[in-house]
Amino acid sequence: MTRRTLTPLLLVALLAACGGDDTATTTDAPTSTEAATTTSGAATTTEAPTTTGAPSTTVDPAAAATAYEEPGPYPVGVTTVQLAKGPLVEVWYPAVDGSDGTETYDMRDYVPDGIRALLTADIPAGATYAATRDAALADGRFPVVLFSHGFSGVRVQSTFLTSHLASWGMIVVSPEHPSRDLTNVLGGTATGDRADSVDDLLSSLDLILGANDDAASPFAGHVDGERVVAVGHSAGGGTIVGAAADPRVDGYVSLASGVFGGDADLPAVPSFFIAGSADGVVSAEDVTRPAYEAAPSPSLLWIIDGVGHNGFDDFCTFGNGAGIIGLAEASGLGPLLEAQPNLRSLGSDGCLPPARPVDTTFPLIRHAVTAWVRALFGEDPTPVGLGPDAAAALAVPTEIAEK
Repeated sequence: MTRRTLTPLLLVALLAACGGDDTATTTDAPTSTEAATTTSGAATTTEAPTTTGAPSTTVDPAAAATAYEEPGPYPVGVTTVQLAKGPLVEVWYPAVDGSDGTETYDMRDYVPDGIRALLTADIPAGATYAATRDAALADGRFPVVLFSHGFSGVRVQSTFLTSHLASWGMIVVSPEHPSRDLTNVLGGTATGDRADSVDDLLSSLDLILGANDDAASPFAGHVDGERVVAVGHSAGGGTIVGAAADPRVDGYVSLASGVFGGDADLPAVPSFFIAGSADGVVSAEDVTRPAYEAAPSPSLLWIIDGVGHNGFDDFCTFGNGAGIIGLAEASGLGPLLEAQPNLRSLGSDGCLPPARPVDTTFPLIRHAVTAWVRALFGEDPTPVGLGPDAAAALAVPTEIAEK
């Protein structure tokens, strides 16, 4: 497909395709030895522990279950760098005290000019978050989190999580994947080449590790290359599985993802699979659970009640709460959506009822990913508020299994 042949209906279809990889398959998983699954619906309100250091591992379950919901002790800096092969890379990092700026991105900046001209609605089309552009780094050496966005996503798509991890003392590195990013999907030039996206991610790791030894780089001396984890959303879950075969990657977190392209032999590193029960794009039962069961131990599975596919990115916070579909409707493209109801469902998956509001589930996801990564990096002697014993204390019903 070329840009010349992009019809208005197809534009809406592509705008709506903010979710998974259409090569997703389920696998016959081997018998697992996971612990008994636990589900809870008990809502508990607690005072969050101080964010000036690691929470105690002896606190009560309710406090442990919310330990990392709030920002950590560091202000956040953000910068944009570029790979030698071309893609831009967004980097969030712990910044010096006094770095109190904010950053805003607009999704209309990530689409071809011809499509941007159609998106005329004066409504929020992006996110604002706490970060200071090009701030100086805080003192210390910080571990690395590689982030891989989903199909028709962008490198900044999950700032609710990426900037949060930086506040807890991590350097978060997120490349644009031209093989599937929004610009190339809408322009008809996306290849879907997962090997290329894996190379994007590992090239980004090379870039940040090289900066650590470059006296002219602001990252010089600040990067702990001995501690690296990969986090991926949707199609990014397939990318991080490929990247985790690299011996420098210590483990991975798969968000709304699972087994893609027939991967049967998952990397022998720790893994954490988080899915939403309301995901209509990547099924928790058909895709995520089989991946968890196929993964070598140790592995952890969370299925959060009422979370949809876009519950793991920022998209539901704009378009008047309806995500990309809300932006299309407000721009006068509603009649096309009425003629194609499946497009509405796909583009707003996780944004509208019966999905839970993302402002009630973002804190839980922030806590889960932060706690797991900190435990993997040795920041906490044992995982805080993650195992089956924590389920009863979570504010959102969550099925938890571990092996």
